[in-house]
Amino acid sequence: MPQPEHSLRPAAETFEYAGCQITVVGFDEIVAAAAADQPVELLRGAALPPGIGSARLSFSTRARDGDPVYRLDASLRIGREPQPAFGVLGRDPVGLLLARRAAARDDWGVRVVGGVGAAGSGVSRWLGRPPAPVREEQPVRSVARTDPATGLRATVTYHRPPSRFAGGGPLVTVQASVPSGQMSPRHLAAMLGVVLDIAGRAAGGDGPHGEYVLSRYPMGPSSGADAAERVTLDQVGGLDAVVAQFRQIAVSFQHPQVMARWGARRPQGILLYGPPGTGKTMLARALAAEIGATFREIRTPEILDKWLGGSERNIKRIFRDARRYREPTVMLFDEFDSIISYTGAGMDAASQAINAVAGIFKQEMNDLIEHNPNVIVVATTNFPERVDDSLIRSGRFDIKLAIPRPDHSGRAQIIAKMIRQLMTRHETAGFRMFADDIDVDGLATASAGMTGADLKEALRRAQLAKAMQEARTGAAPTPISQHDIAGHIAELVIR
Repeated sequence: MPQPEHSLRPAAETFEYAGCQITVVGFDEIVAAAAADQPVELLRGAALPPGIGSARLSFSTRARDGDPVYRLDASLRIGREPQPAFGVLGRDPVGLLLARRAAARDDWGVRVVGGVGAAGSGVSRWLGRPPAPVREEQPVRSVARTDPATGLRATVTYHRPPSRFAGGGPLVTVQASVPSGQMSPRHLAAMLGVVLDIAGRAAGGDGPHGEYVLSRYPMGPSSGADAAERVTLDQVGGLDAVVAQFRQIAVSFQHPQVMARWGARRPQGILLYGPPGTGKTMLARALAAEIGATFREIRTPEILDKWLGGSERNIKRIFRDARRYREPTVMLFDEFDSIISYTGAGMDAASQAINAVAGIFKQEMNDLIEHNPNVIVVATTNFPERVDDSLIRSGRFDIKLAIPRPDHSGRAQIIAKMIRQLMTRHETAGFRMFADDIDVDGLATASAGMTGADLKEALRRAQLAKAMQEARTGAAPTPISQHDIAGHIAELVIR
């Protein structure tokens, strides 16, 4: 039997607020995720009104007086994001240039700023001075806002940036709580309406306009340049146990004070192994999104060098930079076996160079977390038997996870999530990308043995075929059907 339409295309409700159209997609999914202790980010990837540096809106559950309530938390940066001044650099043009380049993760800027910062810390220790305390942004005033339609009462707090920031605008936070029995899509829209109203008043002009989407896979007005590259753990299908473990890792990363109080050390390294196309790289990206970290992929050319001593210098530089990162960072060594290998007792120059790189890697991984707790290392490989045990022993890589080909249930879950994400991103009033006859269970049966990458390719071919048909004829084709997807799966299936 075909899947009912609502199982793939979640219900959507649209509201008007001060010239903005706000659509809440899949409200039941949002509530279910929040009830499972998974805070949902509702503005990820949204385009922002002019004059706004950043904005976020999260939805979660809390207990108050023993009763569950839904919590809405928003933050809004007026003007551009603040740039760390890095203390010793000063506010002169050179200092500000270095601060901006380091904040943008430019390798040269990171190395220069890291070196200056290390020198400054050494001088402070030599003089017997304690490190300067980290100052948070200070609240200045709070006001209450009430939405007359829902009764939503929000507390709006304005903050002043501390002196350690250079050039950043003020921060505004908004908080509201709704009893679990009263929560509705209109409350989500009302909260965003408050945020947009604040943005409009702060940015001046006629205020914000356009269409905004609130969902588990939000895109905001139209699309962002890198929206298709964003991935979260919510979007990972067929790997429930792995996703659950990654959420636990993220929690340990986000609460260093709790870890320190118990003398507990979070995982320093994670090894993911399994067949190609099973989602190992995607999982690393999703972990970075879950933590709120920068994603840094180390590619083969960054390490391997044909010149004598070049590879050893490169691996040392990569870890030297990693020790200086001032923001949470997920470092990915993709195809680990081809980048960091070990040949044993080989006597030729090439083998000695490979062994030297592996040796440096092991030394650096021994105490990376002690030097910089902001960094977590993820390595992936399709051939775990090629990786020497000494490279991935516990203490260096504390977690080792097999990522297998998805089974029937996993493939159905992957297909459903992929199609739903495409619907959320591309379907608009008057345009439907997928027909109502999509049967994910049937597609999962037809795609036995395929990986998530294979399923994504089948959908890509279906999208391309429809786009090319419209480009050639000038007429809108019918939506992508069950028959269309099954045909592209048949082209790819391994016989």
